[in-house]
Amino acid sequence: MADELDLLRRANPAPADAPPFADGPLDPHGERHLHRLLHGPTPSPGRPARPRPARRGVRLAWGLAAGAVVAVTAVALLLGGPGTPPAVAAPRPLVVRADATPVPLDRLAERAEAAAADGGPALRRGTHVQSWSLGMSDDAPPITLPEERIVRWTADGRHTELVVATDPRHPGRPVLGEDEDGNPRQVEDGHVITDATYPPSWSDAPPASRPPHEAGRLRAYLEEAQRTPSLDTSRLLDAAALLLDNWTLGARESAALARLLADTGGLRPAGEVTDRLGRPGQAYVYETTGVRRMLIMDPATGAVLGLETTFTEAQPEYGVTAGDVMEYSAWTR
Repeated sequence: MADELDLLRRANPAPADAPPFADGPLDPHGERHLHRLLHGPTPSPGRPARPRPARRGVRLAWGLAAGAVVAVTAVALLLGGPGTPPAVAAPRPLVVRADATPVPLDRLAERAEAAAADGGPALRRGTHVQSWSLGMSDDAPPITLPEERIVRWTADGRHTELVVATDPRHPGRPVLGEDEDGNPRQVEDGHVITDATYPPSWSDAPPASRPPHEAGRLRAYLEEAQRTPSLDTSRLLDAAALLLDNWTLGARESAALARLLADTGGLRPAGEVTDRLGRPGQAYVYETTGVRRMLIMDPATGAVLGLETTFTEAQPEYGVTAGDVMEYSAWTR
């Protein structure tokens, strides 16, 4: 019975990027685990790409889904036994320069629009993202899973996905990664988690369909992608992350997103910051109950570089203290 319950927990019927309490089908991760529960081994190649684990921590921290608890075993938390430090330490929150003058988001949007008018990179389907996500349970300390994910599409509608366990802050060191069942374990830096090619897909629904490069139309596109009639600041940040997990934005699309963020309001300019890949950026902060979300944007082009979520309140039941990083994503071309 314990094994079946564990599989049901990992099936997780709440899609990684769906709005709270929305009805809908299982996400690919849930489908695979449910298939294992009902029919035996997970289907091999051709199965849908699994989502990144970061969103699980977000749902758990915000208490949105009772069954969405991350199953973490105590053995996987340690390198060799009691008293040994975790395989990878949680990243510290990014520090905004106290002496830097913040750039208003509306002004940054103007810079992005000017950069787009001068040309710049084109939109490309696929993504290159590095992420650090906190996995939590109610009976073991939290752990941080660092991953790098590259998705590329071909003209005939096929795409490849490569996911490796790596932490660029500590090159060459062992890290925590996930096995095929979603269980964390110690792996070597660069351990391949997923390396797959998928058959053609021609979905015309966001976020699979091509995003527009005009702010008003982009808002409608993201509302459809998030299955919501309106985007407040929090949902817009979720939608932006979803977009960037599927597309590498061009100059025009980055400008449209910057304008949309500026027009929506709610993001406070905080100042200059260096992101986790060493890039200079402007930080914009949004705070809600228990968490702080910080968007990092390129100061010249307005492109989104990263998004960090940290706890502002302790959650002792999960071993989380105020200031812990819940998740971080850094997007590159």
